[in-house]
Amino acid sequence: EVQLVESGGGWVQPGGSLRLACAASGYTFSRRSMSWFREAPGKGLEWVATIYSDGSNTEYANSVKGRFTISRDNAKNMMYLQMYRLKSENPALYYCSTMRRSGQGTQVTVSS
Repeated sequence: EVQLVESGGGWVQPGGSLRLACAASGYTFSRRSMSWFREAPGKGLEWVATIYSDGSNTEYANSVKGRFTISRDNAKNMMYLQMYRLKSENPALYYCSTMRRSGQGTQVTVSS
């Protein structure tokens, strides 16, 4: 059974940084691309970034390009989202996802 567990969320001031992590189990992690999504109240689900199975390619939403970095460690079955220069915005729940599955999410709040 695919299991994804996000962590690392919290409160940060505008301009700050956070690193999210996703622990995966129940499948061959190194063979699947992985993505981050986020959902803010009233705004729907937004794709944030994707990393290919071997980490060779990454893709980002325009809204986060240049500020977020997605990475993975296939030896540890872990994926990460390093977020820099966070902008003041409504709270959002960040999810990691693969094969149309996702975890419970980790909450990120950026405010002063």
